[in-house]
Amino acid sequence: MSDETDQEQSLRCGYVALVGRPNVGKSTLLNHLLQQKIAITSRKPQTTRHVMLGVDTQGDFQAIYVDTPGIHDHVDREMNRYMVRNATAVLADADLVLMVIERDRWLSEDELVLGHIRRSGTPALAVINKQDQLQRKELLLPIIARLHAMGVFQAILPVSALKGTGVDELRREVFARLPVNPHLFPADQVTDQSERFLVSEIIREKLMRRFGDEIPHRLTVVIEGYEEQGDVVDIAADIYVERTGQKQIIIGKGGEKLKQVGQDARHDIEALLDRRVMLRLWVKVRPGWTNSPNALRRMGYDQG
Repeated sequence: MSDETDQEQSLRCGYVALVGRPNVGKSTLLNHLLQQKIAITSRKPQTTRHVMLGVDTQGDFQAIYVDTPGIHDHVDREMNRYMVRNATAVLADADLVLMVIERDRWLSEDELVLGHIRRSGTPALAVINKQDQLQRKELLLPIIARLHAMGVFQAILPVSALKGTGVDELRREVFARLPVNPHLFPADQVTDQSERFLVSEIIREKLMRRFGDEIPHRLTVVIEGYEEQGDVVDIAADIYVERTGQKQIIIGKGGEKLKQVGQDARHDIEALLDRRVMLRLWVKVRPGWTNSPNALRRMGYDQG
């Protein structure tokens, strides 16, 4: 009985919120922490729209990372309000917060994120991302000093999420701060999201990367059909935009652009599912969907 008690007391598990302003590299960092890609990435801010769990289990330690949309003050549309609401709500339930900042750039939105962390009272670490882009490493010293002077962070860690530099040290710092708790997920589970959701995100990633400058935040993907037929998965997906002109941009002349999106997405989906995939895409227009709570709910954005 005592052996079981000792084993229970050695187990550590907790929720770790990844927060920051848009486009500081939270999702890329999550993928490196997990050593597996579960979160989509692009160079456009606000690529992440949903809260996603990533589970990192190493022996007695289980860190449940919560990837969040970027916290920002441009909340003129319901979609933006939804993202900020989800990101800030995570702070109250987290055991630890990682605030990701971008090397030597501290903006008003970073100040906004810091304010939310202060009010939450949750223990926090500062993660200085994209340190590989600093020409001289000594430039980190005044950044670290400034963050330390804020009196919020228990530790300050430079990393490069893109190259993986400093990620192992960050993982050790996180594990050291997890509370004594039984593990909540099996050791081999990496995320709480369904395959259908991950498939829709892969398609959206390819769209964001190809059309991010033209239609950055006016498109979404809904999986309408997902059927396993022997060794093939037949997937039908609708791509929603707000205007006819946006639909024409995505389809392209003779359907070539949409065809390329489908090819790129199918490659990654087959790698995810380890199955052959038949992927069919349609582009549909739903005016004003990003500013409609009902439309957002129908498209899988839980308004809680």
